[in-house]
Amino acid sequence: MNILILSAGTRNKVVEYFVKTFAGKGKVIATDMSNLAPAIYEADKYYIVPRMTAPGYIDTILDICKKEEIDGVLSLIDPELSLLAKNENFFKALGIKIIGSSYELCEMSLDKYQMFLWLDKHGYKCAKSYMNKEEFYEDIKNEKITYPVFIKPARGSASIAISKVYDPETVDLLFAHDEGLMIQEYLNGQEIGADVYIDMISGQVVSIFTKKKIKMRAGETDKAVSFKDEKLFALIKNFVLEAGYRGQIDIDIFDINGEYYISEVNPRFGGGYPHAYESGCNHMKLIENNLEGIVNEISIGAYKSDIYMMKYNEIFIKS
Repeated sequence: MNILILSAGTRNKVVEYFVKTFAGKGKVIATDMSNLAPAIYEADKYYIVPRMTAPGYIDTILDICKKEEIDGVLSLIDPELSLLAKNENFFKALGIKIIGSSYELCEMSLDKYQMFLWLDKHGYKCAKSYMNKEEFYEDIKNEKITYPVFIKPARGSASIAISKVYDPETVDLLFAHDEGLMIQEYLNGQEIGADVYIDMISGQVVSIFTKKKIKMRAGETDKAVSFKDEKLFALIKNFVLEAGYRGQIDIDIFDINGEYYISEVNPRFGGGYPHAYESGCNHMKLIENNLEGIVNEISIGAYKSDIYMMKYNEIFIKS
């Protein structure tokens, strides 16, 4: 039972957890485009591969799959999720399972405005969002939204190129110098992260771990504390099942005066996942079970509250 982790980067803990879980049963193979990506050295074996946008990239990955007798493959970066899903049939022909959601869902999750449209249409509380600044100004005039707001690329991740804006002059300036921007309502509340696993066979939500974010760094959770709320579990379960996600996903949510607002979805392992694993939510084991054809039992909220996570910097020396 062998698994391939693409674009491992600096996600050392995720690779380490897979190695621990698969020990004695199979190998963990990792890839990255750089030999300075420290996470690849946590794997049983690694490959340096071209950039994912390079011609023939998928063929390179398929060749690795054949050589290493891979059973399942996943990626740890957003753009590659869509690429994998789009080429799923090539992997399926080799008997390899893509651990992730459909191409349509990966694309919707990467495009924050499309995600907003879906959430709004299906009745989920979320941040008001605009691609047209004139529509935004009209809602400002009618007091449907107020400053400050966030201006960010509609497609993007890791909180890159996000600006908190307090006036129309700055809105005009940003829109004049960049395309593909959206305006998003500023949600002033407690930010929450959810690590969720949806069984690849049954399609059921089998594990949910939630944490209150205390401090953020570069778009990832730096410090957090675990908590439980059945109301939140029910919301996550309903949303995930209605949307149709599969495998591992990471959801950003805001608690505003006791009401939960869904912000973003990343259909992959989130940067704060180690908090869930160390608290007892081993989603690597759930993946292993699915690759072996085993349907996982539902175990939502199987962890203790008030477990704190604190990230710190480490170094990796390679000669």
